Amino acid sequence: MLTRGLFITIEGGEGVGKSTNMAFIEKFLSDHGVDLLVTREPGGTPLGEDIRELLLQLRQEPVAPMAELLLMFAARAQHIQQVIEPALSAGKWVLCDRFTDASYAYQSGGRGMDAQNIRQLETLVQAELRPDYTLLLDAPVDIGMARARGRGVLDRFEQEEMDFFQRVRDTYLQLAEESSGRYHVIDATRTLEAVQAHLEKVCLELHDCWRIRQDAV
Repeated sequence: MLTRGLFITIEGGEGVGKSTNMAFIEKFLSDHGVDLLVTREPGGTPLGEDIRELLLQLRQEPVAPMAELLLMFAARAQHIQQVIEPALSAGKWVLCDRFTDASYAYQSGGRGMDAQNIRQLETLVQAELRPDYTLLLDAPVDIGMARARGRGVLDRFEQEEMDFFQRVRDTYLQLAEESSGRYHVIDATRTLEAVQAHLEKVCLELHDCWRIRQDAV
């Protein structure tokens, strides 16, 4: 019997090093023989990438929070159907840069939307699909935003006020506390070497659990 793949998500606010550490995790797991698909949200499909561009680009008109949320879930619906679910069903691991926890953090925490709206869309779009493990790269907002600003031009989200990003961080930490069995919180203020040593330890644990699951099938 084919073992279903693991669904791993990487979460965090601006400037916490997701891109750098995604590449590290991808190489580490691939070197350990994991058949891995790496993707991102919003995005992951041609339609999703078009929606991503709509969401991130600067514009004159204000974007209604509900419009933003619905666009996120439209991209997610396509992503799940075309990419995530087929890969997991084929036994591949999926490593995704952000998923629905980001909607809770940014649209509920940051924008102040009712989390019940997100829960309803989560059930509608995802059915039973939830991440198996989530790695949260965490850093104080002032540190993360200083790093983000150092990268160059800021997108529409990155131009929000500091209070917005504090609410995002607080929501992520609350989610991690509520789902401690799924979440691994990584202190992203440490040196890159220290962060990646922590990630390596977590990935080894996931790999060992995966082997146990395979042996049980």
